[in-house]
Amino acid sequence: MTEARVSEVRAFNRFYTKVIGALQAGMLDSPYSLTEVRVLFELAQAERTETGGLRGLLGLDAGYLSRILARFERDGLVVRERSAADARRQLVRLTPAGAEVFARLDRLSADEIGRLLDGLAEEEQQRLVSSMAAIRGLLDGTREREPYVIRPPSAGDLGWVVSRHGVLYNAEYGWGTAFEQLVAGIVGGLDLTRDAGWIAEVNGERAGCVFCVREDDTTARLRMLLVEPSARGLGLGRRLVEECLRHARAEGCKRITLWTRDCLVSARRIYQAAGFELESEEKGTENGIEVTEQVWSRDL
Repeated sequence: MTEARVSEVRAFNRFYTKVIGALQAGMLDSPYSLTEVRVLFELAQAERTETGGLRGLLGLDAGYLSRILARFERDGLVVRERSAADARRQLVRLTPAGAEVFARLDRLSADEIGRLLDGLAEEEQQRLVSSMAAIRGLLDGTREREPYVIRPPSAGDLGWVVSRHGVLYNAEYGWGTAFEQLVAGIVGGLDLTRDAGWIAEVNGERAGCVFCVREDDTTARLRMLLVEPSARGLGLGRRLVEECLRHARAEGCKRITLWTRDCLVSARRIYQAAGFELESEEKGTENGIEVTEQVWSRDL
């Protein structure tokens, strides 16, 4: 974490609360605040809701939620009652008037978001929605493991491979543009009529890659394994390596090698789990930073 990153997140929060009108006295020209509208939303999702569960779901103080529900009662939007099964539990439900108010606010909200999206081109809309999904996924501690797709490279993928290697390895290890040029040279030397590659996607977004390059009649080389930070922990790296090994065997190769650096600990664990063994290593430098170059290999 850096001060610049904290500052950027705070700037985004200020910007987006202004966009959605969260700082206005009432949301969607209603007399209700953002929190109150959120309570109405949750109440609309079930016939009856236990107040303790509602409090936990929204992370609200018990007194604050009680005041919101008391206001809704005065406005005729909700009814509170004791549970027949347990008198200690309080249940709350929307009245017909409350359901009508929620339906109107829900419609106004959808219309407002529609107008926001209409001001953007199709590609910009896709970028916006994808970025929002990424933020929600990263910050939601309860998210499930996301499904992924592995496919052959298509137009635009090779440029992405070069760009993401340059950006990620510079951010994480400080390797600079020379490393990006190195990757560009590897990509430029691919012959996809003979060599093979795979792109991993998570929720329609590129999240990883690997390539299998033919060294000679009996030897293949695994190259450019990469997994985006947002997709790490899904087993993508292992799955990409397995695809590379499967292809090399199918092509009749008897041996496969790879080049890496000892600081790439997560990648090395994947290689070791896949049966690769360290063959040689030597010292080197990248952008003035000392590195240890390694060659790993295994029989197929």
